[in-house]
Amino acid sequence: MDYRAAGVDLAGARAFVEAIRPAVERTRIPGVLGGIGGFGGYFQLPAGYREPVLVAGTDGVGTKLKLAQLLNRHDTIGIDLVAMCVNDVLTSNARPLFFLDYIATGVLDRETLAAVVQGIAEGCRQSGCALLGGETAEMPGFYGPGVYDLAGFCVGVVERQELLNGSQVQVGDVAIGLASSGVHSNGYSLVRKILTNLAGDETQIPAVLAETPPELAGQRLGEVLLTPTVIYVPAVQALRAAGVDIHGMAHITGGGLPENLPRCLGPHQHIEIQWQNWSWPGIFQWIAQQGHVPEAAMRETFNLGIGYVVVVPPDQVTLAQATLARLGLETYIIGEVTPQNP
Repeated sequence: MDYRAAGVDLAGARAFVEAIRPAVERTRIPGVLGGIGGFGGYFQLPAGYREPVLVAGTDGVGTKLKLAQLLNRHDTIGIDLVAMCVNDVLTSNARPLFFLDYIATGVLDRETLAAVVQGIAEGCRQSGCALLGGETAEMPGFYGPGVYDLAGFCVGVVERQELLNGSQVQVGDVAIGLASSGVHSNGYSLVRKILTNLAGDETQIPAVLAETPPELAGQRLGEVLLTPTVIYVPAVQALRAAGVDIHGMAHITGGGLPENLPRCLGPHQHIEIQWQNWSWPGIFQWIAQQGHVPEAAMRETFNLGIGYVVVVPPDQVTLAQATLARLGLETYIIGEVTPQNP
């Protein structure tokens, strides 16, 4: 017997690395040393920092992967993977430098995983960071046919004096919500539970995903649910370039606004969310109706149309919103920083 007889194709793995090499090379930025294929990726810190602080983040895509695999649609899930990591790192005011991925599967399907990596490379391009390397693990007997899992790792850099940690936020500052593209990458276990109840069986979910509910204005449910997470790096870069003094930022992921927004505030500060200041996108209306999900549960599970929040001084709100509008991003005033009640 040999390794291939046990289900691991080493030659196929080597061919896969060569297949994804062009996509990885397209993400190369100044600071990258060497190429893929070594035991580690090398990146030289940019010059000009007096006290550089490295900021690291890691995440996955969750059970959104199940829908991608059910629909055999693998070209955007990699964008989600990058977005979940770089948006977290971004909240500290760090500039994303490089990204690494980990892909685990039962049997290496080169075409499928190459599409995944193309999406990862696109996410890195949108973020302005390098795809520095990664690992593809072929694990027969652990993952079933057609199944793969993803994890991502991002490192960014920020000047120590510019690190956002909540101390910059002032009472009277205004929270501006940046629109999401939909569900992003949290809450899919609940979404899948609703889909299974509607379909009667998980194998029938693709038929439900092919439907065009009235709440989605003619779009197929599956397309909307697989819309990739917005990468907010260009938006924050535009705000900085315009001279907006950002005091705090929050990435709205699992736990929604109630859990994530307080994470960017200082001690004894609070933001009363003005829920009436925007309307839920149609996909959240569909989820609430089809799953009979109470509003409180919706708020603590989903982003409900707000994917990212920047906290700015009140005299810079107009400039911030105008800057983001030029990028085509919808924004909403969602609250003001107040002292927390004792």
